[in-house]
Amino acid sequence: MPGAHPEEVMIHAGTQSGLIQLENVKVSYGAFEALKGVTVAMEGGAVGLLGPNGAGKSTLIKAILGLMPLTSGRGTLLGRDISRAGLEIRKRVGYSPEHDCHIPGMNGFEYVSYCGRMVGMPVKDARRRAHEVLEYVGLGEARYRPLDGYSTGMRQRAKIAQALVHDPDLLILDEPTNGFDPKGREEVLDLIHDVSHNKDIHLILSSHLLRDVEKTCDHVILLKDGALVRSGLISDLKSSDEKVFTIEVRGPKEEFTAAAHKAGWRYESKNGRTAGRLVVPAEVDTTAIFKLARKVGLQLRMLVPAEESLEELFLKSLED
Repeated sequence: MPGAHPEEVMIHAGTQSGLIQLENVKVSYGAFEALKGVTVAMEGGAVGLLGPNGAGKSTLIKAILGLMPLTSGRGTLLGRDISRAGLEIRKRVGYSPEHDCHIPGMNGFEYVSYCGRMVGMPVKDARRRAHEVLEYVGLGEARYRPLDGYSTGMRQRAKIAQALVHDPDLLILDEPTNGFDPKGREEVLDLIHDVSHNKDIHLILSSHLLRDVEKTCDHVILLKDGALVRSGLISDLKSSDEKVFTIEVRGPKEEFTAAAHKAGWRYESKNGRTAGRLVVPAEVDTTAIFKLARKVGLQLRMLVPAEESLEELFLKSLED
C-alpha cells in the first residue's frame, strides 16, 4: 500500500474483555419491532455483521453504542452496560460510517486531528496521532490536500483514519470498501485484517459483500427481519454434516442425477456443462461416489472436495 508502514504505527487496545453480550434484546420504532429478541455472545476478535437490507444491522449498532434505547432485554459492549454507559462505551469505540462525514474546507490532517480533539485528546497528541494513522491508511502524501478533492476511496481511508486516531478498543466499519477499485479494495481489506488481527483491536464489520467479511473476520452475526439467524465462528458454521465436491463427468448425467437423488445426494450441473457440484452426507466416501457413477455408466473425470463459501452459508441460512 503506497505510503503505509503498518509495522511503524503503534495501535493498541487495552482491553481483552468480552466484546458483545446481548440477552433477548428488542428495539422498536413505534409499533415496528426492528430487533426481535436478539441473544448473542462474542468474546472478541473480528466480527462480520451480515444481513439483507432491513435486517436490523444499523439498529443493532445504534443499540450497542447506547444511541438507541432498548424496548426490553439487556446487554454489554466491552464489558459495559449498553443502557447505562453509552457515553463511556462510545469513548472507547472508533466508528467509520457508510456515508461521507468529512468536514468541508479541511484537509486530511486537519480533519483527523480535529476528530481526535473531539474525543478529548490534547492538541499535541491529536496532531501526532493524525500523522501516524494517515500514514498507516495510505494517505501520508495526501494529508495536506483538501478533503473536497479526495476520491471516494481516499475519503473512505480518511474515515478509517479518524476512527483510529484515539486508539479505540473497538473499530466499527460500515461498508468500508464502497467506492474502491479492485486494487484499492484489496489494500483496504488487508489494512482492516491487520488492524483486527495484529493491533489488538476488536472489529465489527457491517457489509453486504460476503467476501470482504470472509477475508477479514473470524466470527459472524447474521440477522434477518430483526432476528438472529446464525452466529459464531465462520469456520464452525461452514462445517456441516455434508460434504461438497466439484465434479466433472462424461456420460448419462440425467441417470446419474436421478440415482444421486434416490441415494439422498444432490447433484447440480448447468445445462450443457460437464462440471457440476455434488453434495453428499458426511459419512459418504469417494468410493461410494465412484461406485454409483460406474453403475449408471458415467465417467468421473474430476472429483475434488470443495469448501462451502460464506455466501452459500448466508443464502442457505436465509432460506431456513
